[in-house]
Amino acid sequence: MRMIPGLALYCVASLVSAQCPRTGDTVFGSGFERPPLHAYHVAPVGDDGADGSASSPWATIQHAVDMVAAGDAICVHAGIYNELVTIARSGSEVAGPIVLQAVPGEAAVVDGAGLPIPGGQYGLVTLVDASHVVVAGLELRNYATASSSKVPIGLYVTGAGSDIRVLGNHIHDIRTTASGCAANAFGLKVDGTRAPASINHLVIAGNEIDHLVLGCSESFSLDGNVEQWTISGNHVHHANNIGIGAIGFEGVAPDPAFDQARDGTIAGNVVHDISSYGNPAYGNEYAADGIYVDGGTRVTIERNLVYRVDLGIELASEHAGRTTSHVVARSNIIHSGNSSGISLGGYAAGVGGTEHCSVIGNTLVRNDVRGTGSGELQIQYHASDNLVVDNVLYAGPAGVLVYAYTGDTALPAVFDHNLYWSDAGAAGASWTWRGTDYDSLAAWRTGSSQDAHSPFADPLFLDLLAPDLRVDAGSPAIDAGIDPGDGLAGLLDYAGGPRVAGNAIDIGAHER
Repeated sequence: MRMIPGLALYCVASLVSAQCPRTGDTVFGSGFERPPLHAYHVAPVGDDGADGSASSPWATIQHAVDMVAAGDAICVHAGIYNELVTIARSGSEVAGPIVLQAVPGEAAVVDGAGLPIPGGQYGLVTLVDASHVVVAGLELRNYATASSSKVPIGLYVTGAGSDIRVLGNHIHDIRTTASGCAANAFGLKVDGTRAPASINHLVIAGNEIDHLVLGCSESFSLDGNVEQWTISGNHVHHANNIGIGAIGFEGVAPDPAFDQARDGTIAGNVVHDISSYGNPAYGNEYAADGIYVDGGTRVTIERNLVYRVDLGIELASEHAGRTTSHVVARSNIIHSGNSSGISLGGYAAGVGGTEHCSVIGNTLVRNDVRGTGSGELQIQYHASDNLVVDNVLYAGPAGVLVYAYTGDTALPAVFDHNLYWSDAGAAGASWTWRGTDYDSLAAWRTGSSQDAHSPFADPLFLDLLAPDLRVDAGSPAIDAGIDPGDGLAGLLDYAGGPRVAGNAIDIGAHER
């Protein structure tokens, strides 16, 4: 079981113990620093007619969930549990959470082979209108369908609820083999389906989500009335659609005023090997984002590593007249993507857009390896009043640095203090502004009235092959950025050091 800095798992009697807690033990972390009132056990050799003690465990996780009360812990021992688990009850602030956790060091597997999908959409573990619940350390796998009317989910949180922690689980091989964009599956899904009551104070940390066949869906998404949440330290990889999504305006919440993932943080995640190419819902298109905010607002995306995906980070909305707004994408590293490193604006004239978003202090290197022409940073439809500063944009051989190909808004973004470089050299570099192409930084500045303080120079990365995208001494990135104010640059660089060290902020994700 992986441990998460600052979020030590609940079924740990001390910082060094690997035992599930006994009644009265002191436990640490997860926001719930109190001992369990009772600790119950589940094991494949158990009996649901037993008392649930360590010596007489229950046999099924669902029976344990049905028996426990607020403040109790369920300790799941090694084995394969071929069952659906529904948590429709809550812990409390006074007594403590309900904890469902694998015993540390033991492989507790919930396996969905052959199981039904109730109501057309369900999870191997499903939380319904639950609050004060921890789910930690489980392996969830092998939940699949061939039907476009069925949606399998690894872990599903739905309804409304507060103080939920999803920590250190491994979710994999959730699949739909149905065809077209009616086909859907999710590794982890959170749907805020009530209003005004929301899903709030949610922490999803340290999980691994991988090897998914998703149809038109996301590996991991928050949708509807979900607020005040943190997605941190997760590893999302090898899936045929979007990695992490924060979504709005899909009709998930019954009141449109609340139908928007908001006030959240996506930080310190690693997302890689995500592509929709060959996905039957998309065909041969490089359309899957590593991180996607689709109609969300007031979201911070920082210190993530995204590589070998289609689009690294996309901020947009798929719904006409709606926007993704007030999102800050900062101190991220995005490299080796199939298409653009960062994309702003809707993918077509008939969808929504992006406004008042900030792209600050990121390092974008050799994206668009498939030659789509979208470059390191792309701006599409209905983008306005965005900010792009302090970024390193290092293009591959195609040389496309900025591709703002539509002219539907007067000022898609303000650019300055960015550092540009290209494998193609100055002669092969290109920028596009509101549909007009420019083949030099000077021409770009004149034609766009942008980037007055931005150089074209080699950033002097320590190692482009490994890669190690810190910069060497003498780099033109050092002390060459500008603090945009209002806390937009954040306190930490990609590596967790101070965001400002020296005379001024550095350009790019790393502060030297």
